[in-house]
Amino acid sequence: MLQSTTFWVAIAFFIFVAIVGYYGLRPILRTLDARGQKIRKDIDEAEKLREEAQRQLADYKKKQREAQREADEILQHAKTEAKRMRERAERDLEEQIKRRERLTMEKIEQAEAQALAEVRNRAADIAVRATEQLLRDNMSDTHQKQLVDSTIEGVRKNLH
Repeated sequence: MLQSTTFWVAIAFFIFVAIVGYYGLRPILRTLDARGQKIRKDIDEAEKLREEAQRQLADYKKKQREAQREADEILQHAKTEAKRMRERAERDLEEQIKRRERLTMEKIEQAEAQALAEVRNRAADIAVRATEQLLRDNMSDTHQKQLVDSTIEGVRKNLH
């Protein structure tokens, strides 16, 4: 057996494996341990990043809900304000129409009163002239003049 090459090859192989295992396995194990620690560190970092992303997502969703609530409030306020402004505009328009109707009616009444006054004045003038003419034709000058003057004075007092 000591003379068998297979035996010595096997012994050499085991010695080689032992030497490589003793000197070569430690660096390999250290490298594997370092790599495992790096992987654990990367996993921990990824977990922290995932948790941070979840927190940011929750914050974003919260801010989005708040923004939506604010937008809804602004929209509701705008609708309320628009309704109030429309109602006010309708009231103002209605008041303006009533005011114009009232002013128009006043102008019509003034025009009617003025026309009636003009008709009365013309009728009075015509009556005075007709009376003057009749009295001139039928009376003496002195008597006529006194009668016309007193009638004119009476008419003027009644008109004014």
